[in-house]
Amino acid sequence: MLSSASVKAHACEVGFDACGVAPAAGFPELAFLRDWLSRGYAGRMGYLPRTADRRLDVRRVLPSARSVIVTATLYNTPRPYSVESTDTGEALVSRYGWGDDYHGVLERRLDALLAWMRGRHDAPFEARPYVDTGPIQERVYAQYAGLGWIGKNTCLVSPDFGSWVFLAEIVCSLDLEPDGPGFDRCGTCTRCLDSCPTGALIAPRVLDATRCLSYLTIELKGPLPESHRDAIGRHVFGCDICQEVCPWNPPAVTTSDRTWLPRPGLDRPRLADLWRRSDSELRRLVEGTPLTRPGLAGLRRNLATAVGNSGDRRSLEALADEAGRNPGDDSIGDPMVQEHVSWSLRRGGTAGRTRTRGVTDGGFGESL
Repeated sequence: MLSSASVKAHACEVGFDACGVAPAAGFPELAFLRDWLSRGYAGRMGYLPRTADRRLDVRRVLPSARSVIVTATLYNTPRPYSVESTDTGEALVSRYGWGDDYHGVLERRLDALLAWMRGRHDAPFEARPYVDTGPIQERVYAQYAGLGWIGKNTCLVSPDFGSWVFLAEIVCSLDLEPDGPGFDRCGTCTRCLDSCPTGALIAPRVLDATRCLSYLTIELKGPLPESHRDAIGRHVFGCDICQEVCPWNPPAVTTSDRTWLPRPGLDRPRLADLWRRSDSELRRLVEGTPLTRPGLAGLRRNLATAVGNSGDRRSLEALADEAGRNPGDDSIGDPMVQEHVSWSLRRGGTAGRTRTRGVTDGGFGESL
């Protein structure tokens, strides 16, 4: 028979940094999802209301579920935080986007763990592995698996690793011994709420995703709301501010796993260098990383906005200069991208120098 201890030990052997077991129960924290959705905080992430019923209890995903095995993987690398960056020409990319796409990496590790479990158990059992994409409120189960607590910034905070962890889980019909839940250690601290540039953290553990820079630069399709463009700053993919200011993170340990180290070209990249890349070059740069999520037009949109906010002369010159442009750079000619270029050059005080194709101030077409 499998034991919780043996499963957790083998999880670390296949590459996870921590593992815990939660009972497959309908915990009270899960019910807040309904209220959160009713407030419109999911924005255009339509998959959340579509799967809301199943997200309220893992037994709606797997009726025979008795246990949820939750794993945590540290991805914090020894690089400066974005809040420490004073170089106006540097593009800010969320830390989890620097290396390989975590979905594929963690799926392979979960598959290895599950295969070992099936080989060691003396009878068949039902199980479903998930890496972020399943209809599961994984942070709640991670908390009840003893891996940490849900911080005021809504991230799972581990007392050992801080919040720089990927979560993945196996929902199964095995009746494994559960771990005790993690307890809130945020105390009276409100640094994450106070530091959010758009006020997206409207209360402890309550995130209005429609204001969050990660939602705006990754999930949102179409133009960025002008009311939030200034606050985006130099962020071209995601935002880590609410994690970087957390007292549990500055002393957090780092990983030696090269999977999460920045790829060449994504280690403190320059705004101008990224903008000047052709579509084919950009595509090669982000292939196999989380940066494929917003698409090339979305990435160009974010870059153009960040350049306008940067005030960096070299970056603004790159944005305004059409010389040597490849006619096949379709994402640059996207009407949405061109509108953001026009906005940024006006903001940067160089609107008179722009020679962008077919741009009229304030006009844009629909996102492709």
